[in-house]
Amino acid sequence: MTDPLIRLTTPRRVRRTDHVPPLGQILLQADLITSPILTQALTEQRRLQAPLGEILIAGGHIAPRDLYGALAEQHAADFVDLDPGPVDLDLARALPAPFCLAHKVVPYRWLGDTLLVATAHPDQFAQVTEAAAKLSVRILPVVALPTQINARINRLHGAFLAHKAMIRTPEHLSCRSWARRGPRRALTSCIALAPLALCLGFWPDLAVLALSGLSILLLLLTTVFKAAAFLAERAHAAPRAAAAALPMPDRLPRVSVMVPLYKETEIAEALVKRLKKLTYPKPLLDVILVLEARDRQTKHTLAHTDLPHWMRVVEVPESDTITTKPRALNYAFDFCDGDIIGVWDAEDAPATDQVEKVVAAFAAAPDDVVCLQGKLDYYNARANWMARCFAIEYATWWRMMLPGVEKLGLVLPLGGTTLFFRRDELAALGAWDAHNVTEDADLGVRLARQGYKTQLIDTVTYEEAACRPWAWVRQRSRWLKGFLVTYLVHMRAPRQFLRDLGLWRFCGVQMMFLISVTQFALAPITLSFWAMSLGAGHPLVAYLSSTLLWPVLAVVVSCEVIGLLMSYVAVSRPEHAHLKMWVITLPVYFLLGSLAAYKAIAELIITPFFWDKTQHGVSQ
Repeated sequence: MTDPLIRLTTPRRVRRTDHVPPLGQILLQADLITSPILTQALTEQRRLQAPLGEILIAGGHIAPRDLYGALAEQHAADFVDLDPGPVDLDLARALPAPFCLAHKVVPYRWLGDTLLVATAHPDQFAQVTEAAAKLSVRILPVVALPTQINARINRLHGAFLAHKAMIRTPEHLSCRSWARRGPRRALTSCIALAPLALCLGFWPDLAVLALSGLSILLLLLTTVFKAAAFLAERAHAAPRAAAAALPMPDRLPRVSVMVPLYKETEIAEALVKRLKKLTYPKPLLDVILVLEARDRQTKHTLAHTDLPHWMRVVEVPESDTITTKPRALNYAFDFCDGDIIGVWDAEDAPATDQVEKVVAAFAAAPDDVVCLQGKLDYYNARANWMARCFAIEYATWWRMMLPGVEKLGLVLPLGGTTLFFRRDELAALGAWDAHNVTEDADLGVRLARQGYKTQLIDTVTYEEAACRPWAWVRQRSRWLKGFLVTYLVHMRAPRQFLRDLGLWRFCGVQMMFLISVTQFALAPITLSFWAMSLGAGHPLVAYLSSTLLWPVLAVVVSCEVIGLLMSYVAVSRPEHAHLKMWVITLPVYFLLGSLAAYKAIAELIITPFFWDKTQHGVSQ
């Protein structure tokens, strides 16, 4: 049956570009816009160097269907409505997925031996025709809405693109090969843990003594590392605060930001309201809400939410193996239009001028800076004691430790949100490892191995702190498991890893990835030294003389106090001053980290790819 919107039996060829009437003239003649609106849009076009149609839609002056109908008229092509229902999968063989994504086109239907191809950019169809000739396909254009084109690409090529999303990262830098080694992994882990189990069973005092010595050593190393980062941050704090705002480039780039959502019915509508406050020019902003096809709850919520034209949905096909955030990001990455690619989380509230700061920072940065990382904070820091401690921990990490790590020239482990990349370099790296549950930290290491740099920028995104004990443990166990996975993947070939990073950064990775996990696991033993200082019994008493015992105890307590003082400084800013009195309770808070570490180690052995979802919207 012929589509009723096709007016001709044989679709018209696109006009030659030297005979194309101006789009504004067509819109005026059709009474779709007025002369003042056109004049205003043309002025905006000269300023932004963005397509006129995008500017008119962004200003709410014209509906997308009217605009693309006028584009079809401008180029003497037919405007079609791509049916959202089932499609003929034989069309998928006519134009492969890479071709469709590269040219933003999709097969519509066959007309004899000619393939009708839907495009939203008829002015660029000459390049599409030239590329299709290499595939021995004769094509003619029809014009369709870009949202419908993306949806049809998804339906035609979803299986191929979903598989590509899972294997995008080179295998030697991915943990996906572990899926084939389940029994071997379990056996290796049992062998590695057997000596510790035997010692605890038969020689518990000696085992505790050895673990106490290890915990003291790791605590000392961690304190030296934190102190070095703290001093480096303090040394550069004043110059950084006095730095002037970076100027915007003359030509603003298009920016795409992906927001993965999964079972976010409580927060999806609030997210849209927060993102509407962004001040970056909307004709150049492309926000993609990434949904899992099986997530009917969030899909239903968004269906009843008024999305602005610069915000769209991409559905990720179901998978029988994994459902992870990095897999969803890899899938949606191919549908991004921007030169700069960003990531926000579902519960995020980014600063309204954040995208402007990102664009200015990239314009001023050297070419080897391919990633910008914003700071994170919490908007529910007053919810309860756990949220307060979480906010203290984040203030210490994002405002003290990471700036210091950057100044020390070490590898920056990325956070999972407020990340922005140069598109081409991210694609060349293989984007995210779909099987790694801390895909952000892993990507930070891969960036460093390729000689690229990450910079922190002075913009804050507020998100929701996990404020219930079990939710906190689940979230932290996923992070710790991912740190272990990342460490083990990159340490497969330690010599090559050392050559890629150099000794200084190689040692930094050991501190941030391996020791951070082991320190959480040994936190109960570290805390026992506080009890010993109050006169409680301890195995060390039987093995160390008093001349050695008290210096050891002094070192442990001093390290803990230094850590608390750094956290106190971190929350001394006015916006965090209400957290000062809670700093002293951090040792109790970090005891939960031990439970998270044990859960992470168990999952590493049994279910390394399991994504323990954090429920958002709890505070609201």
